Amino acid sequence: MLTQYLCIMVVVVALYVASLVTAAENMTAAQLLPKPSYHGGATTYNAKNYGAMGNGANDDTKALMAAWKVACGASGTVTLMIPPGTYYIGPTQFHGPCKASALTFLLQGTLKAATDLKRFGNDWIEFGWVKDLTVVGQNGIIDGQGAASWPFNKCPIQKDCKVLPTSVLFVNNLNTVVRDIMFVNSKFFHIALLQSNNTRMTNLRISAPEDSPNTDGIHIERSTGVVIADTRIGTGDDCISIGQGSDNIDIARVHCGPGHGMSVGSLGRYVGEGDVTRVHVRDMTFEGTMNGVRIKTWENSPTESLAAHMVFENMVMKDVQNPIIIDQRYCPYYSCEHRYVSGVTIRDVTFKNIKGTSSLPVAVLLRCGVPCHGVVLEDVDLRYKGQGATSSKCENAMAKYVGFQYPEPCT
Repeated sequence: MLTQYLCIMVVVVALYVASLVTAAENMTAAQLLPKPSYHGGATTYNAKNYGAMGNGANDDTKALMAAWKVACGASGTVTLMIPPGTYYIGPTQFHGPCKASALTFLLQGTLKAATDLKRFGNDWIEFGWVKDLTVVGQNGIIDGQGAASWPFNKCPIQKDCKVLPTSVLFVNNLNTVVRDIMFVNSKFFHIALLQSNNTRMTNLRISAPEDSPNTDGIHIERSTGVVIADTRIGTGDDCISIGQGSDNIDIARVHCGPGHGMSVGSLGRYVGEGDVTRVHVRDMTFEGTMNGVRIKTWENSPTESLAAHMVFENMVMKDVQNPIIIDQRYCPYYSCEHRYVSGVTIRDVTFKNIKGTSSLPVAVLLRCGVPCHGVVLEDVDLRYKGQGATSSKCENAMAKYVGFQYPEPCT
């Protein structure tokens, strides 16, 4: 009864304000703002009540940020609802810290990015400095409209390039849940996770054309306690990439393809990079990808770091070019110096129960710079999709082989 009474009062107040248009200029902004609704103990704010049009044409950037400011500043358990519609927005910051004890960003419509690159810095949408945040969709779509920008991306061929904006950046957050959302056609990465602790991403759908440059599905960097599960990713670059300074990463039941596969790295390019440790990747399927599971590090690293304590298990490869690969001579450009070995030490890495087909004859490539220690291959069965057998190539790998092995281990 209390909820019904409050809803009735909201309507009455709104009608009353509308009847007093001539006196509106004497009222404060707070008096003119719509009141929130209450559902199951949570306070819900509707973005359309703060000026968002959702018609796909008007710029809703300021309206969504205004709605966020109110929701973030409210007490208790709060929901910011983006109702059905198409919300055309430029760079948008959803920043904390928030007064709300728990905040849900409920996306029922489509967020569509502006295409003018002059409006952007390094990212499009930021969720930052927020504790106990849930970003959840109900038919929600985040559309980066990247096709217009991809021709301007020179990063695949030029080392010092201008980076295009990431679609959604989560930075400096604690206890974040992201689920039930579709991400399409990012200009650069679809999702980036930076300096965040305890993040869970489930039931996401991430899609971009196979030839779209640097459209990684999910990139993780300097973060700890990350879970990614029950997700489907097909892009023009890595489905998931784990960058420097990351620890305790758990990835399960992800379908990858098309794309470049699942990567740890690239590592060892910049000064002061952190270690990557405790990575568990399991129950993944790779279909038509450039790589399966890969660890990639740069040569000529300016400082030393560690990549260690990793398990990749229960993988199915379907027509994958490089199903298992450690590459410590990683260089995506046409010419590289090859002067020094990588400064990244690889240690304690297990590839277990990896099965399927390789589209190239070399199905296992272990190319270490300084010797890799504790590399284990257990129950590997990778067949060549073409004529003949698959093979292995190793360099400084010092690998141990357990159980069934096809192709035959390196001699």
